[in-house]
Amino acid sequence: MKAWRDAASWIVTAGAIVFILVLFLSAYWEADIRWLHFFQSWMYVAAIALIWNRSKWGYFVGFGAALFWNYTTLFVSTFLKNGWEQSQILLHSGRLPRPDLFISVPAWAANLAVLVGCLTGYVLSSKKTWSDLLRCMVGLVATLAFFALIVAICQPRYLPLFRGALHPQLHW
Repeated sequence: MKAWRDAASWIVTAGAIVFILVLFLSAYWEADIRWLHFFQSWMYVAAIALIWNRSKWGYFVGFGAALFWNYTTLFVSTFLKNGWEQSQILLHSGRLPRPDLFISVPAWAANLAVLVGCLTGYVLSSKKTWSDLLRCMVGLVATLAFFALIVAICQPRYLPLFRGALHPQLHW
């Protein structure tokens, strides 16, 4: 059981590191989002550190950060769709006209690894209690609140993603 739990921790770690690298690559290309991506990476660093310290909070933070990012790129924005189109161009022509859009594909896959690793790690963890459900909700809300705060401070133009995540037709 410990070997499987460690494997789940490595999956989260690998996914988070790949996503952090994508964040920094994106920040290199687009200077105005550097601070946002710098602070966003903290959520993933915190998840890794907590998980390797055997804290279930790491699973909740990692799950919340990865779930929100993957959900919004899949259902709220066109970032993943545009990245997928770039990957199709790359496969068919060998050219990559917009690498800044293409990176959404490995970023989405990296967050999927974080999600799978967090779910698996939690399921395999010992001493699960019903209060973990409350901790999970607190972790999700805290992660989303932190993300909303850094978006509001660093890049308020992305705040509509939060409204869109509640409902795609919600415009206020």
